[in-house]
Amino acid sequence: MSLLANVVAATEELAPLIMPPLAFAGIALVVFTALAFVSWSFRDVANRHSDKTGGKAAHGAEAHGAGH
Repeated sequence: MSLLANVVAATEELAPLIMPPLAFAGIALVVFTALAFVSWSFRDVANRHSDKTGGKAAHGAEAHGAGH
């Protein structure tokens, strides 16, 4: 019986958080949204500069001269 009492009495106390758990989720949401916006802003960048590649980059295999 005293072993059971020791186990029950020795439960671990949780460490306090610096903010509520939903605040951590909110910060993660804001960070991932910002990263998604940065990724979205660089969409289609390669096609905007096709004049620098001679316009051949969009033709796949013909871009490196192996068009046989």
